[in-house]
Amino acid sequence: MSAWRPLSSEELSSPPLETFGGPAFEVLRAVPAGAPPPTALVFASPHSGDLYPEDMVAAVRLPLETLRASEDAFVDRIIGGAPALGAAVVRARFARAYVDLNREPWELDPAMFDGDLPDYAQGRTARVAAGLGTIPRVAGEGRPIYGRKLSFDEARTRVELAHRPYHDALDRQLAAARAAHGAAILIDWHSMPAAAARGQRTRSGGTCDIVLGDRFGAACSPKLTALVERELEALGYNVARNAPYAGGYTTEHYGRPAKRTHALQIEINRALYMDETTRAPTDGLARLIADAETLTRALAGMELSALR
Repeated sequence: MSAWRPLSSEELSSPPLETFGGPAFEVLRAVPAGAPPPTALVFASPHSGDLYPEDMVAAVRLPLETLRASEDAFVDRIIGGAPALGAAVVRARFARAYVDLNREPWELDPAMFDGDLPDYAQGRTARVAAGLGTIPRVAGEGRPIYGRKLSFDEARTRVELAHRPYHDALDRQLAAARAAHGAAILIDWHSMPAAAARGQRTRSGGTCDIVLGDRFGAACSPKLTALVERELEALGYNVARNAPYAGGYTTEHYGRPAKRTHALQIEINRALYMDETTRAPTDGLARLIADAETLTRALAGMELSALR
């Protein structure tokens, strides 16, 4: 039985959902291992993890409640019905502040570390400059997370324990979708602070509810972005494209339309479903869960040949 939600009586007559993974992630599939996926859909939630390992807790200077503000809280619950509708779901378990899975594996800030980093570390990216590399340097309005310098061995442990297995699992699910259906559709699910959404206007003129990031058309077919935008607007949401979020490492790395993998990032305004101060869900969470299932059905029914 799925750990995401109880199965209904109708679903009990179908093959059970499969859950597997390790300390860093969980994969939920609509069918058992070895069976081809019923749809081309793969959903990812890289920032919904809420586990803070002891090695990190011993080194931080900020309260964990401050660090938790960077979590995509409840996003895994929003897409919790997707496996029963045929989508594979890959969900992170470790917190984003521990290791950010939506970054390149070695996107590290040299100022955080005691000693030199290896040549393959990427210390000059815009995300590193902002303090938001693979191992984030800051949280909670730019406050430093750690009370001491880290060693590169600590960073390597986090990458090997969490980043690498998560992306290996995601890559396997995408490969299975391509093998079974000739193409894969990756939806990378995130949430954004209400403050980030507030300054972004949509074409309807309303405050932004959801941002679709397709790397300005490079990560997926425009028909996929258009379908998702159309479905969400029909459900009553104000939708923007690529601003303030055009897609991160996951969208950029996997989005290869010419190689039959289409990737789209979805950012949801947290004010729609939670109180950002108390981190408590509101009545809007139930609506988003239902609407995510509606969108999943529309994606599952999409004619894949139209994406080519």
